Amino acid sequence: MARAQKSKQSFSLGHKEHLYQVIFELNKESSFSIKKLCERLEVSRSGYYKWINKDVSPKEKRTEIIAKEIQRIFDESKETFGVVRIHYALKRECNLNISFKCIRRIMRILGIRAQIRRKRPNWMKIKPYFTTKNIISRNFETNESNKKWFTDISYLNYGNGKKAYISAIIDRYDLSIVAYKISKYNDLKIGMDILEIALNNHQVFNTVLHSDRGFQYTSKSYKEYLDAHNVKISMSKAGSCLDNQPIEAFWGTLKSEYYYRNKFTTYEELESGISSYIDYYMNKRYVPKFDGLTPSEYRKVS
Repeated sequence: MARAQKSKQSFSLGHKEHLYQVIFELNKESSFSIKKLCERLEVSRSGYYKWINKDVSPKEKRTEIIAKEIQRIFDESKETFGVVRIHYALKRECNLNISFKCIRRIMRILGIRAQIRRKRPNWMKIKPYFTTKNIISRNFETNESNKKWFTDISYLNYGNGKKAYISAIIDRYDLSIVAYKISKYNDLKIGMDILEIALNNHQVFNTVLHSDRGFQYTSKSYKEYLDAHNVKISMSKAGSCLDNQPIEAFWGTLKSEYYYRNKFTTYEELESGISSYIDYYMNKRYVPKFDGLTPSEYRKVS
């Protein structure tokens, strides 16, 4: 195989070979004169033509095969595999036992790097102001609206690895989203804002609001606000996400039906898109268990 048939990316070029590669690419892509390019880079034309007609060595051929497999494995992993996982993938899928050092070098040349999660900052743990028992105890059934509410916060990505947060309250009776808020910050304010939205727009009596034990829900402000509105507080035990199943199910619906199927460049696009979906969810998404009514319609007729 002639050198001209090689991939543009070379893995074993010395300085002069690198100059020859530059000449080859510029001539091929821009039709620059070989003679002028050789003069400009101060290499001989005879040396260039000797290089271009030279056969590829077995070592170079093997390196290119490995590089193609590394690129394939990396792409199939959705850019999540690093050196160690690629090493095992090469071993299991291609029967190639390649050293970490070699894989790392080829990945660097290919310009690929695993999109791994960043190490979490070493935040100071906030001591809860209060906790309480699980009043709901997974008894989700209710025959009235505004009796059993569930709240949680979930994160949403946008742009180049930026993160936003959505806080919501769902009514288990009709699956209505009685309040929601999108924010760039996972702070106490996002949890308090939806309480204000929910309690300003809905009449409550003997209402229970269930949550996990996140810092927003174990704060003094959260407890005092709900106590002032006579809303009972219920909390899951640590690690018991099924205790908060109604809101967890809504996150799954939101993300599978809308969020995962779209890309959001800006925070404004994300905010507008999520708001549009929740409007659709409330007013256009027909619920079989409600005989084809939407959550908003079922809420009105009940």
